[in-house]
Amino acid sequence: MRVHVVSDVHGASEALARAGEGADALVCLGDLLLFLDYADHARGIFPDLFGVDNADRMVELRTARRFDEARALDQELWAGLDRRAVIEAAVRKQYGELFAAFPTPTYATYGNVDVPTLWEQYARPGTTVLDGATALIGDRVFGFVGGGLRTPMRTPYEVEESAFAAKVAALGEVDVLCSHIPPAVPELCYDTVARRFERGSEALLEAIRVTQPKYALFGHVHQPLLPRTRIGRTECVNVGHFNRTRTPWVLEW
Repeated sequence: MRVHVVSDVHGASEALARAGEGADALVCLGDLLLFLDYADHARGIFPDLFGVDNADRMVELRTARRFDEARALDQELWAGLDRRAVIEAAVRKQYGELFAAFPTPTYATYGNVDVPTLWEQYARPGTTVLDGATALIGDRVFGFVGGGLRTPMRTPYEVEESAFAAKVAALGEVDVLCSHIPPAVPELCYDTVARRFERGSEALLEAIRVTQPKYALFGHVHQPLLPRTRIGRTECVNVGHFNRTRTPWVLEW
């Protein structure tokens, strides 16, 4: 059995269409949308609307964790526009391209920048969307937990710790634990380029310690200090920033 795993696609629909080549299934751990590319400020919904100069400024403020100033700039730029309608139109365009690129079968969960309410409108037969649920792929049970935890970034799909923990608990014992965010291990959560800790999940960490799945797979941290580590018998792996690498992580058994 061969499964390809991707995360943090961020608009790379052409590469996504090739990600399942040679695999029995594709697993996607979310963040399909590209709102603002921190590596190339000319890419994404934000610069398309407001230009590269404003994108440069927004990245500078967020990277410096000057979130109040970033929100003030955001409010200034959106003044006079129907924010909800404009963003939804751009999101729908990206989702149309991205879901059309998924091979069959694909098993997918949400990232923190995704909009779950729209997924059911774009997921075609052959794409299974899971969040707090399991799927049998080959002879292994895969558990999926989507979204992220609350942060000052206020991305679209962030939930309270209790809600996230409930989704983790609903899985029970699995062979492969799949999530968008990592377990709360500092080395797995630190982004060496952004120079900050992303939020990891204590509930995921506890589930790994107690149930010891063979693998815990995740993304979210684009340039992690440590891309993989072992917790007991569990191999914890950041499957990579697909938008940059264009290469899926391969799981074979």
